[in-house]
Parts: sequence; C-alpha cells; structure tokens
Amino acid sequence: MKLKRPISIVFTGPESTAKSSMSKEISGIFGGYWIPEYAREYVEGLNRPYTYEDVEKIALHQKDSYERAVTSGQSLVIFDTFLIITKVWFAEVYNSVPEWLEELIGNVSIDLHLLCYPDIKWIDDGVRENESKRLFLFERYRSELENYNFAYEVIKGNGASRIEQAKNHINQLLISNNDH
Repeated sequence: MKLKRPISIVFTGPESTAKSSMSKEISGIFGGYWIPEYAREYVEGLNRPYTYEDVEKIALHQKDSYERAVTSGQSLVIFDTFLIITKVWFAEVYNSVPEWLEELIGNVSIDLHLLCYPDIKWIDDGVRENESKRLFLFERYRSELENYNFAYEVIKGNGASRIEQAKNHINQLLISNNDH
C-alpha cells in the first residue's frame, strides 16, 4: 500500500519575521510534524565564518528532511524555512546556485508557503545578518515563489494576528484538500 504524501506547509521570509516561533506554534495547534530550521543550528555550531560548502550541506540536510517528512506517515508537515531561502542565500552571498538545488526546488511538492512580511521588530541574535535588506529579501522570496508557481500567502502584522492569518490559510487548505 502506497502512503499518501502529507500536506506540506513552509514558513518562509526574511530573518526576524517570526518564522521559527510561528511554525512551532502552528505545528502544535494542528498536530503537525514540525521540522525546525537547520541553518541556524548549523551556523551557530561553526567556530568560523560559513562557506559555500556549508550552505550546500544545509541545503542537502533540508532535502533529506523533506524526504523523511514525505515518507513519515504524518498527515501534516510544517517546515520552519526551506529551500527557497537557501537558494536566495546562495545567490545573494555567492552569486551562484547549485544546479541540483534549482532542479530539486522544482520537484518538491509543497502545498502552501506562508511568506512572512518584515513588519515586526528586528531582533539581533548574533547569527542574523540582513536587517537592512529584509524588504529586498522579502521581494526576492516572493519572486522565487512566483517563478516556481508555488502557492503562497503573505503573513503580516503582530504576533497574534500572524498566528490567526496562518491558521486561517491552513484551515482553507485543509478544507479544500478534504473536498477533493
């Protein structure tokens, strides 16, 4: 018997837009399988500046997490960031994106991207590095989502409002998924 692919939701957007806290909270609300951000953990563990090869390791880990998630038997998977952010990271920092990453992004099945708008306060945490580029990066992520023709919704406002918006978009997705 073939397992049904879970509904997959990705929180994406610039740094310091509440992706991690929202994805974790939403995962709890919906009983979803939560996949935390790996890049932060990886970069925090380095005792040196990150390299192109490090970003590639992060992308490969994201790929492996996706593959584990779609075969997990879970009905709902929530990703705290995913490959679009990593692609833009490659492009912005190294002006080069691995070909395999472009192909992989085109072949993943994500049901909904929740694109977080940078209208909340920047919180410096020692790892974040793009405070002045948040709006620029937001538009880059939006452009990538549209380039791949991915379904997405923009999340704006304060904490409670952001959670309500995310819940509403996910509920709409779940309802439309049940109608099919």
